[in-house]
Amino acid sequence: MAFTLPRNLAVAASMRGRAHWIATLPATVRSLERRWAIEIGEPYQPGGETAWVAPARSGSFGEVVLKIACRHFEADDEAKGLRVWDGEGAVRLLLAEDLDPSTSALLIERCVPGAVLAAQSEREQDLVLSRLLPRLWREPPFTEVFRPLQLMCNQWADEAESVLSSDRPALDSGLVREGIGLFRSLPASSERHVLLCTDLHADNVLAAEREPWLMIDPKPYVGDPTYDLLQHMLNSEKRLMSDPVGLASYLARLFELDLNRLLLWLFARCVVELPHWRSLADIARRIAPA
Repeated sequence: MAFTLPRNLAVAASMRGRAHWIATLPATVRSLERRWAIEIGEPYQPGGETAWVAPARSGSFGEVVLKIACRHFEADDEAKGLRVWDGEGAVRLLLAEDLDPSTSALLIERCVPGAVLAAQSEREQDLVLSRLLPRLWREPPFTEVFRPLQLMCNQWADEAESVLSSDRPALDSGLVREGIGLFRSLPASSERHVLLCTDLHADNVLAAEREPWLMIDPKPYVGDPTYDLLQHMLNSEKRLMSDPVGLASYLARLFELDLNRLLLWLFARCVVELPHWRSLADIARRIAPA
């Protein structure tokens, strides 16, 4: 039987030079099927851009999901985060192994029925996330060691600065410098440092039976909880473009976070996203610090 690639993974692999990694997937799937004693189905479509993910059945764990990921900087601690959350608000990790420097494998519980939170209204998404995220914001010490949010922010700021310095940005150069500077400085000025998802949005929350909603696909770091609202805000694009301050005000109240700090984070994130999301320049201009 022909080996099936999720559509998004196939496109991303061709654009990012991952043909060699893709070529290893069939053998990796067969090996894990034997070693973990699982029966693997066809992968989910259209899938993500960095992992081969498919439903499976295990004699030991029942209905599960196999995730074979191309390891990358932001997501390298996924298994460690899931171990710390231990199924509370997140999918439960059953097995995990780093197969080689470029590949990790996770066996996780399957969410049934598995509908994405993104299918609900945006107001319902807000309410669900406001109940879910505070449960995930664990205070240190942890049973695992995690990288600080500062590390990720420094890398993203360096990459954005490199691109924007040689490009014609859609934003005044002074605002670009201010945004990149804030993205570097905000992590250190936080009064709280908790375990973060960093990529939590409504497509990464699934309906389940054990709990109404469970988080999947975290990219764990330790840092300012305010940062964890940003991806959900960026994904709420119509609301964000229409009234960024109003959206920030509403979410700050809902999550009991400081509005001024949330606006600074949002401004900084919009700036560092400019190399591949130029329409955020208008948001950055409208909420730039006075």
